[in-house]
Amino acid sequence: MKGEDDVNTAMKDEEADGSGEKLLGFNSTEEQASGPGGQDSMWRNERYESVPLDVKGIDEDNSKGTRDSLNPQTGSALRKPRQSDERPKDSNLWPYFQDGLRRIDYVLTYHVQKPHSARKKKSRSCCLRGRNRTSSPAHEDPELAAQEQRLDYHEDDLRLRRDEFEENLREMGLEMEKEEGTKIPGVGFVKIHAPWEVLCREAEFMKLKMPTIKKYEVSHGSGIAEKVNMFIQKVTAPLQPKVVDSRTENEKHLSYPFSREKRHLFDLSDRNSFFNSKTRSSIVYEILKRTKCTRAKYIMGISSLLGSGVYTEAYPLHDGDIDGVHAETNDRKILYEEWASYSIFYKYQPIGLVRKYFGEKVGLYFAWLGVYTQMLIPAAVVGVIVFLYGCATVDDNIPSMEICDERNNITMCPMCDRACSYWKLVTACGTARASHLFDNAATVFFAIFMALWATMFMEHWKRRQMRLNYIWDMTGFEDTEVSHSHPRAEYEFHVMKKSLKKEKSPKTGNVKLTCTDRMPAYMTIIVMMIFLIFVTLAIVFGVVLYRVSIMTALHMSSTPTFRTNIRATVKTTGAVINLIIIIIMDEVYGAIARWLTIMEVPKTDKSFEERLIFKTFILKFANAFTPIVYLAFFRGRLIGRPGKYIYVLGSYRMEECAHAGCLMELCIQLCITMLGKQLIQNNLFEIGVPKLKKLLRQRKIDKKHQEELNKTLHRHEKDHFLGPFVGLNPEYMEMIIQFGMVTLFVASFPLAPLFALLNNIIEIRLDAKKFVTELRRPIAVRAKDIGIWYTLLRGLSKVAVIVNAFVISFTSDFIPRLVYQYMYSPDGTLHGFVNHTLAYFNVSHFQPGTEPLEPLHLGYRVDVCRYKDYRDPPWSDTPYEFSREFWAILAARFAFVIVFQNVVMLMSDFVDWLIPDIPKDISVQIHKERNLIVELFMKEERGKKYRNTIGDPSPQPLRSRPSSQA
Repeated sequence: MKGEDDVNTAMKDEEADGSGEKLLGFNSTEEQASGPGGQDSMWRNERYESVPLDVKGIDEDNSKGTRDSLNPQTGSALRKPRQSDERPKDSNLWPYFQDGLRRIDYVLTYHVQKPHSARKKKSRSCCLRGRNRTSSPAHEDPELAAQEQRLDYHEDDLRLRRDEFEENLREMGLEMEKEEGTKIPGVGFVKIHAPWEVLCREAEFMKLKMPTIKKYEVSHGSGIAEKVNMFIQKVTAPLQPKVVDSRTENEKHLSYPFSREKRHLFDLSDRNSFFNSKTRSSIVYEILKRTKCTRAKYIMGISSLLGSGVYTEAYPLHDGDIDGVHAETNDRKILYEEWASYSIFYKYQPIGLVRKYFGEKVGLYFAWLGVYTQMLIPAAVVGVIVFLYGCATVDDNIPSMEICDERNNITMCPMCDRACSYWKLVTACGTARASHLFDNAATVFFAIFMALWATMFMEHWKRRQMRLNYIWDMTGFEDTEVSHSHPRAEYEFHVMKKSLKKEKSPKTGNVKLTCTDRMPAYMTIIVMMIFLIFVTLAIVFGVVLYRVSIMTALHMSSTPTFRTNIRATVKTTGAVINLIIIIIMDEVYGAIARWLTIMEVPKTDKSFEERLIFKTFILKFANAFTPIVYLAFFRGRLIGRPGKYIYVLGSYRMEECAHAGCLMELCIQLCITMLGKQLIQNNLFEIGVPKLKKLLRQRKIDKKHQEELNKTLHRHEKDHFLGPFVGLNPEYMEMIIQFGMVTLFVASFPLAPLFALLNNIIEIRLDAKKFVTELRRPIAVRAKDIGIWYTLLRGLSKVAVIVNAFVISFTSDFIPRLVYQYMYSPDGTLHGFVNHTLAYFNVSHFQPGTEPLEPLHLGYRVDVCRYKDYRDPPWSDTPYEFSREFWAILAARFAFVIVFQNVVMLMSDFVDWLIPDIPKDISVQIHKERNLIVELFMKEERGKKYRNTIGDPSPQPLRSRPSSQA
C-alpha cells in the first residue's frame, strides 16, 4: 500500500508539472542537443506563440507573415523564404533562438530546484540505509519532512508566479524559449523575442523617433565656419577612431515619432536593422515593467519579481564575442578595438557608436567625461606654468631668503609643552622655499583663471550636449516619456499595504503615500545625516589628536633619527591615515545613503536616483573635504598664544602651522588624497574588485569543465557570468569629487588639473573596457542631459570662487605681504617682512608646568622668544593684545574676498552670457527639420487626395467639400 501511495504521489507531481507547462504554453521534452560542443540533454520548449489577432491585424503590409506565424508548424516553414537572404545565425556565437532566425532581446534567469521525486528518493534511501544499520522500523523525520514540504510549497509558488507572468508576456505578443540545461547547474533561462508587430506597437507607445525616408543636407554653419570645420577635421583625422558613426555625415535622415498608421513614411528598407538591438531590448524591458503578476494579491512587474526571488536576473545580451577565432564583426567588437583599449588613449571616443550600443544615458556620461578631460588640458598647462614660475622665482623670494639667512639669529618659541624646546627659524628654510612653489604672485591669477575655466567648461558642455541631442534626435524628448516614470515596485508594495489597512474604512479613492506616511523616514534621515556629519568631524578631530600626540612623542624620543624630520613625518602619516579613513568611510556612507533612500520610498526611479545622489554627494563630499577644510581655515587659528594656549581634552594643545603657513600642509593633504583616491579607490578597486568577483564565480566550476563550457556556451550563458550593471552613479560621483578637488582648492595646489588629466585618460579606457568586457549590457535609457549632476557641477563651480578667495586671503601670506609692502615697508619691498610677522614673548610668562624641560637646548639662555602673530610686545601698555597691523591685515583680507568674489562672478556671468547655449548651426538645423516635417506631411496629404480622386468614380463630393468649407 505504501508503494502504491508513493507511485500515486509521483503521478500527481508529474501531473502538476504538466499543468504548469500547459499554463505556460510550453511542451517540455528531453532532447539530446547536437550542438558543436556536444551539449548535454536539456529541457526546451517547442511551441512559439506570436501576437494575438487584434494586435496583428493593423499591419496590412505584413499580413502574410502574420497569418503564417499563427500556426507554429507552418509558421517556421513559411518564415524561411521570407528571410531567404539571411542565413540562420549560430546560437553559440550570436544572441539568437535555436532556429537561428529570431533574436534574443532579453533574458530572465531563475533558480532551478531539484525535482521533488529526486529529493524524496534521496530521503527514502537515507531512511533505508538507517533501517539496515539499526534494524528498526524507519520513520521519516517530521521536521525534515515539514521543511521539505515548505520548500516544495515555496518552489511551487515561485513557479506558478513565473507561469502567470510568462503567460501575460505571451498575451502581450512576446515569444519565448525556455531552457533548463546542465551546463550551468541550478539556473534556468527564459529567452524573450519581440516580433516585428510588437516592436512597432511599443515604438509608437514610447514615441520613439525613427528615421523617415526623407533625407536632407546638413550644413555646418556659414562659409567661413564650414571651412574651419573642414580644416579641423583634416587636422584631427589621425585622432578619429575607425568607426563610421564617428565621421561627420553631410546627410541626415529626418526623424519623427514612429506611427503604425504612417509607417510608409519611415525607412523600412531593412526591417532587421530598423530597430537595433539597443532599441529592441529597451522595448522588451518596458513590457516587462508594465506586465503584472497578480497572484497572491501582489501586483508586480519584473522589478518586484526580481526582488521576491521569482527571477534571479534580468538582462539584455551583448551582440557577440570580442575575441577568438570565430568572433565575427559586431558593434561590441568594434567598441573593444576602437574604444576599450589603452593603446589608443590619444584618440577621440566613438560617442555615436557608444550611444547606439549602450543608449543615450551611457553615451552622455562618456561624452561629458571626454569634454571634461579635453578641458583639463589647458588647465593642466597653465597649472604647470604657475608651478614652474614658483620654481624659477624661489631663489629671488625675499621672505624665504630671510628665513634661510643664518645671520638672522631668531629664536622661536617651543612647538609643544614640556617636551619641545626653543628652535632656530633657519631650520624652517626648506619648508619656506617649498611653500613658495605654491604660494606666489601667480597663484591669484591661477585662481581667477580656474574660476573662468569652470564657467567655460559648463558652457562648452551645454553646447556639446545640445549638439548631441540634435544628432541623436532627442531635441523634443521630455522627461515624462522616460521609462523610469513608472512607479517603483517598493512604492507599489507600500501602497498595497496601506490599501489593505484601509479596506475596512468607509473612505475609498486613490491610495498613495503622503508626507504623513513618510514622516518617520524623514525624521530618521535628518537625524542620521546630522549624526554622520558629526562622525566625520569626530574622525577629523581624532586625526588631529594623533598628530599632536605623535609630535610630542617624537620630540621626547631619545633616538636622533626620529627627531630629525618630525614635522614631515607627522604631516605625511596624518595625510595617509586621512586617506585610508576616507576610502573606508566612502563605502560605508554609500551603503547608508542607499538604505536611507530605500526607507524614504520614492515613487519613481528618477526620484529614487536623484535623492540617492543627493544624500551620497553630501556624505562623500563631507568625508573627502572636511580634513582639507580644517587645514585650510581652522588649523593654526584656534591655538591661543604662548603663556595662554588653548587646550582640548585636558592636556592636548591645538597644533600650529609652520612658519611659512598652512598652505604647504594643505598642498600635501590634497596631493595624497587626490592621488590616493585615484590610484587606489578609482583604478585599483575598479580593476581588482571585478576580477576578484569573476574569479570567485569561476571557482565554482572546475577548470577543465570550464574550458569545455567556454567552447559550447551560448551568448546568454556567457553573459550570465558577467557582472551586473549597477548604474552610472559611482562613475559620476568619483568625477564630481575630483572636479571639486580641481576647482575648490586649486589656489593651493596648481598641479591638481594635471593629475586629474592623467587619471581621466586612463579612466576613460578603464570604464570603456569594463562596460564592453566585464559587465552585462545595461538597459538603454533615453536621456537628453546628465540630470542632477549638472546642478552639482554648477554649484561646485560657484562655491569654488568663494573657497579660493578665502584660501588666498586667509591661508596664504599673499595679503600680509601686500599690506606690508604698500603700508609698512620703508623701501617698498619685502625686506623685513619676516621680522614684521613675528611677535615677542617673555619666557618668564609661561604657565607653570608648560616651560621646556631643556631650556638650554640651543646652548644659551633664552629670555625672549618669537612666535608668528600680530600682537603687542610684553613691554607695551597692552601686552599680548592684537596689534593695529592685525586689524589692518584682517580688513584687507575681507576686502580682497569681496572684491575677488564679485569680480570673478561678474566675469563668469559675462562669459555665460557671451556664449550661446545652442550653437547657431544647430538651431538652424532644428528649425529646418520642423519645416521639412511640415512639408513631408503636406506632401502625404496631397498624395492621399490624389489617390482618393483616382479611386472615386464620382468627383462631386470632392468638388463640394471646398465650397462647403468656404
